[in-house]
Amino acid sequence: MASFPNLRRLFIEARNDDEEREVSRRAFYNAVLFMSSVAVFSLFAQRMNAAK
Repeated sequence: MASFPNLRRLFIEARNDDEEREVSRRAFYNAVLFMSSVAVFSLFAQRMNAAK
């Protein structure tokens, strides 16, 4: 089996610490925003089904 490089390590080494921190922070906020929007749509769908 071929030995593949660790892609995560390559991306980390390509950025300095501040850039890596910013990318991680942006990914965290995007994940929180996505989960929040799923929760809002779920609540909206539940209320629409309860009204029927």
